Amino acid sequence: MLCKELVVDQFELSQSPHLLAAHQRSQQYGLDAVTQADYVILSAKQLQAQQEEQRGFYLQALPVLSTLYQQIAKSHSTIVLTDANGLVLHALGEDQFLAKNHKVALKPGAIWSEQYQGTNAIGTALAEQRAITVHAEQHFLRANQVLTCASVPIFSPDSSLLGVIDVTGDYRSYHASTLSLIKMSAQELENKILYHTFRNALYISFHSRAEFMGTAMEGILVFDVDGHCLAANQSALFQLGAAAPMPFVHCFDARQQSINDILSACRVNPAQLTLTLHNGMRIAAIARFANTPQATLSKRFSHLNYLNTGDSQVARIIERVSKVLGHGIPILITGETGSGKELLAQAIHKDSPQASKNFVAVNCASIPESLIESELFGYAEGAFTGAKRSGNHGKIIQAHGGTLFLDEIGDMPLALQARLLRVLQEREITPLGSDRSIAIDMALICATHRDLAAQVAQGLFREDLYYRIQGLTVKLPPVRERGDLAIVIRKMLHSLGQKELSSAALALCLNYDWPGNFRQLYTVLRTAAVLAGDEKQLDIAHFPDDFIDAIAANHQQAKHLHTLSTQAIQAAISEHHGNISAAARALGISRNTVYRNK
Repeated sequence: MLCKELVVDQFELSQSPHLLAAHQRSQQYGLDAVTQADYVILSAKQLQAQQEEQRGFYLQALPVLSTLYQQIAKSHSTIVLTDANGLVLHALGEDQFLAKNHKVALKPGAIWSEQYQGTNAIGTALAEQRAITVHAEQHFLRANQVLTCASVPIFSPDSSLLGVIDVTGDYRSYHASTLSLIKMSAQELENKILYHTFRNALYISFHSRAEFMGTAMEGILVFDVDGHCLAANQSALFQLGAAAPMPFVHCFDARQQSINDILSACRVNPAQLTLTLHNGMRIAAIARFANTPQATLSKRFSHLNYLNTGDSQVARIIERVSKVLGHGIPILITGETGSGKELLAQAIHKDSPQASKNFVAVNCASIPESLIESELFGYAEGAFTGAKRSGNHGKIIQAHGGTLFLDEIGDMPLALQARLLRVLQEREITPLGSDRSIAIDMALICATHRDLAAQVAQGLFREDLYYRIQGLTVKLPPVRERGDLAIVIRKMLHSLGQKELSSAALALCLNYDWPGNFRQLYTVLRTAAVLAGDEKQLDIAHFPDDFIDAIAANHQQAKHLHTLSTQAIQAAISEHHGNISAAARALGISRNTVYRNK
């Protein structure tokens, strides 16, 4: 029999038959509400295989989750995407809450079905196939009663269950509006999936109120060329007053416009229409004809979205960059050294129409001034003493049809800036020692850690070149400002051998300034992974000594060192279930130090 204090009041359960049924199922699974939850977590390889198997669903969900995250930012919550079995495919949120969620295994690879976790929003939404909120003591397992969770199931166009979107937070931060926000996100995702499912089909989006067109609330109907309805979203069925998809002639007054009229109007480009319902109401609509194969739409991997792990600044950068791809607009990436500028540039190239051609990177700061001109612009045979007999095409010509990435462009000599400007203006290049011009066509991405506007004012950078390369300027945040650092660290660890980070070590990482940004972070984690050997978990004791010394030496960090140490010690004690000796071994300190700071 379950302990009385751990069971939700039966009257409260009787007011929610879905929660009551969930608790009954939890008991039937043989779960014990009192004992520590037995978390089932897939290995990194198993998780990657599942993500690959559900790539279409996973990739289409990422931008939707990013938008939802921006709506609930600073709410101390985590957004979770699961598959139909309750497997967490993706999680994003604030670092501090993500760190806490390690204790309840709310992370990619964890399974949250009722069979393993009892009553919880993810598992219960899947079991009941309905939106639900599970708050605090409504969870079956005691370990999960510190949480408040809201989940909404996602369905495919054929009504198959795909998974859920869930928002989980501390039970003290419950917001009644959360479930409504998730429902809007779920509808948006189902609409995206619907748009990417059928080929050789007519899509008609509509709403009785024109201002709702293009939102998650628009109705969507999909017809074949004969007018048979292939699919409809819930908004369409509601507006038509239908229980199931109906043929075109039963949806609209075909005497006003037949399906053949609409097909003719939208074969090439989407057509704006005014359609008439059978009750005489006229509604705004947009008709599109989709002939792109489903595999092309659903399987295309977005390298930009892969970089989006929950930081709001990065999410906005990706959103803005995605809009200018393929429009010939140069992109300038700014940010501190090591903040990921080249990684972003590579992702931009891989998602662009130039992806099948070369990505040519040139670090303007690392090439001697005497060589950079020939490296960039190339040279003809015999152009100068020591030149190759066959000449050299140069980086700009190598980038023809692809992308030229000029890293640290703020360090380019002034004389070369003038020549680069001429190339960008005239779209052709003349190699050194040649009298023949070569037409070039390439996408341009530049990056710098310098303040180019200040350099222009100081006469160190040409103003005309500055405005030529500044089509879209984005600034990457340094590591210390990233809101998704816990997720980034986890991804790095997976690439280094699937090791986990202890709560104490994670707390230390999240509170450090990382002046070397991702380069320093990766080096520290890689060294720690090697020092850890076969141990599955990285602890503070595995960090290199110079890193620990740097924390102590840094003035700003030194002021917080005692607090950080106390937090790390308390986290280690909690992680080792109160075992002082084990906590001391994990931290690499004496038992007396643990006793003094616990």
